[in-house]
Amino acid sequence: MSFEQEWSSARAAVRLNHVPGSPGGPADLRIANDDLGAVGSDAYALHERLSRDGDHARAATFEASIALTNHNFTSGAALLKVHDRWSSQLKVLVAACANISNHLDYTVASHDKEEADLVATLSASKVSELLK
Repeated sequence: MSFEQEWSSARAAVRLNHVPGSPGGPADLRIANDDLGAVGSDAYALHERLSRDGDHARAATFEASIALTNHNFTSGAALLKVHDRWSSQLKVLVAACANISNHLDYTVASHDKEEADLVATLSASKVSELLK
């Protein structure tokens, strides 16, 4: 088998620059900045809302657990565990929302900068002259 035949066979077997399962159309590997911005905005809004509203019942739950424990109810210790678990999980969720929002903001800004750098590089190269 010649190189050309082998190369043609390899290209036919492996389709590059496509989404697996797509019917051979163009690549669908891009995300618009608007999409990322919307997800980042939602993550930020959720972060703000959880920070503000996610902790309303903490003080009352803690006081209730202490009162129950002081009156020898075993549910007081269980309620304190609920209080502690809620507090720790709320902190994790708020931090995760902040990470998502910050990461998407960085991704959009980084992509825009890379795109501008690429356009500037290609515009300044001899390739752009040859493509005209």
